[in-house]
Amino acid sequence: MKKIVFVGPAHPYRGGNVLFASHVYDVLREHFEIKFLNYRMLYPSLLFPGTTQYDNSTVPIKPVPNERLVHSLNPFNWLTVADRIRKEKADLLGFNWWHPYFSLCHFGISSLVRNEYRNKILFMLENVVSHEGSRIDSALTRMAFTHADGFLVLSDQVAKEVEPYRGARRLYRSELPIYDCYDVGGEEGGKIRAQYGLNDSHKTLLFFGYVRHYKGLDILLHALASLVRKDPSYRLLVVGEFYENVANYLSLIDELNLKEHVHLVNKFIPNEQIQHYHSVSDIVVLPYRSATQSGILSVAFGFHKPVVITAVGGLHEFVDHEKTGIIVRDPEAGALAEGIESFYRLRATVPFEENITALQSKNTFRQLPRLFEQIIADSAS
Repeated sequence: MKKIVFVGPAHPYRGGNVLFASHVYDVLREHFEIKFLNYRMLYPSLLFPGTTQYDNSTVPIKPVPNERLVHSLNPFNWLTVADRIRKEKADLLGFNWWHPYFSLCHFGISSLVRNEYRNKILFMLENVVSHEGSRIDSALTRMAFTHADGFLVLSDQVAKEVEPYRGARRLYRSELPIYDCYDVGGEEGGKIRAQYGLNDSHKTLLFFGYVRHYKGLDILLHALASLVRKDPSYRLLVVGEFYENVANYLSLIDELNLKEHVHLVNKFIPNEQIQHYHSVSDIVVLPYRSATQSGILSVAFGFHKPVVITAVGGLHEFVDHEKTGIIVRDPEAGALAEGIESFYRLRATVPFEENITALQSKNTFRQLPRLFEQIIADSAS
């Protein structure tokens, strides 16, 4: 059996990167021997914008057997990690990449094992440069990729973004899985309905996940203001931790007279509660200003919830317009409002849920074992 060493985040850390890495392990574990090197220190507390880096869920999702070894900032630790990787004598070394913060760490470790893993170093790219990146981020990313022999991307958009860094190195394509893993019990959706005064007469929208400027919550609030002027039954649940000043959004809600229509849940949502916010919502709205692919979209489809998305980055690659969701041409309030109205006009005649089920069956993520066999074969040639 071929052996793979992965360097990436796993439980007890939280977030979409952990979720993706856990699914990669889960789909590959019966086909390969996998050693998963987790982070002993992911981010310094001072640099992390949320309340905690750790998953406080009662029920972990797809926990991965891992060794918490990697310190993202300690070069002396990278010597230890490199020695551990050398001893594994694996057929492939994979780095899970999503942010230039890890560039020194990944460059350092890959430099130290380069001789033993020549032609065997793969970077799995959730992003290339962060959504709010700068020229410095681009330079750090280029440095991190110095010893990469190949790249695995999860959307056509990421494939385009990696081209300036790629050169002649191999490129492989997959996609995010549909995250249908959150039916794990916990607080019932009925309690959430009661808490926020929701009923079947309401048109309930969900904005899910941490809040940053690029995710366009302010655009959605302006769109909602125009919607409720015509139809006061609209309600919006904003569910996720704010990584920027929540007071700015509260002021905007007041300014737009939306206090009765918007409910904020400003916290990290544990696994056992995720399904219930989705269960009380009609659609999930992703009004993003920029994107590559989105775990939020994959979670929504896991609950067979249609989406309204902006046509930015790679988001539209995964949505069939007016079949599994609505694609809005621009991240602009008027267009977004039209898209939301369009969904409510169509839902009586379009079988959104059935279409999402069909889309789920075509997801290429399940072909990952075959793809990794090809990657390993290419690395040996």
